[in-house]
Parts: sequence; C-alpha cells; structure tokens
Amino acid sequence: MSPVVRVLVTGGTFDKEYDELSGKLFFRETHLPEMLRRGRCELPVAVETLMMIDSLEMTGADRARVVERCRAAPEARLVVTHGTDTMAETARALHAAALGKTVVLTGAMVPYAFGSSDGLFNLGSALSFAQVLPPGVYVAMNGRLLAGDRVRKDRRAGIFVEE
Repeated sequence: MSPVVRVLVTGGTFDKEYDELSGKLFFRETHLPEMLRRGRCELPVAVETLMMIDSLEMTGADRARVVERCRAAPEARLVVTHGTDTMAETARALHAAALGKTVVLTGAMVPYAFGSSDGLFNLGSALSFAQVLPPGVYVAMNGRLLAGDRVRKDRRAGIFVEE
C-alpha cells in the first residue's frame, strides 16, 4: 500500500541518545521505525531522514532543504520531526512557502531513548492530525495543535503556545 503520510526526520531531542561515558547527548540514527512499531502504527508511512542535527545548529540552508523536500514529496500529508528550540522558525518557513500540503511538525522535550519521553505521544498526535487537517502548516506538541505561522516556544513554561 502506498504511504499516506511521509515523515521527514531532522533530528532534535526526539532522536538524541545519551553517552554514559561522556555524559553528552548525540545522534546515531532515527528512532522512528521503532516508535512506529511500538505504537502499533497501521498507517502506511514513509520515513525519510533528511538530517540528524540539533535544531539550534539548523541553518537557513537546512530549512530550505526541509521546505524543498516537503515540496517534492509525492505525499500531500507530511510530518516533520524537529528539535523544539527552532521548530517555530521552520514552521514559519514552511508556511511562507505555501506548499498546498498538510505539514505537521512535532518533536519532544525529552529524548525518546530516555523512556519517559513525550515523543511517542507527539508522533501519534502528529500522524493523526496530518490525516485530517486541511492544507497548511501546524505544530503538534503535547496534545495541542497550533498554527505554524503563529507558534512559539514558551521557554519558561516549557510548552508551545500561539501568539
């Protein structure tokens, strides 16, 4: 069966691992296939890794790559996993591109590998929202759906809000 939703992976806390020797977080490979298995996802999903970086390191060129890959994707419904620090900037870039597709960005405040992550819940929410929303850019975090052109991270509260 053809994929209904394409998930584009960019890294972020969602996919970080913990190095017990150095005490640092790092990237190995995406946890998306494992998360989809664990969540017993029956939706036909294509997973594509664009990059594995911390969103604080994401450049304008990286954002342009995300926009262009969303534009070129054969699916009209996309989920982008993204670091939370600059997710709002990427959402605005996607909104400005006026792709005519449904794009839902999501991420995690705690790495999936830690076991207590919000990532699995956020991924499930994003996949669900992507199936039913009209074309546009959205952010799905912690059970909330936010407009991509008006979202921001409230760093003090540790949540996403609309402006």
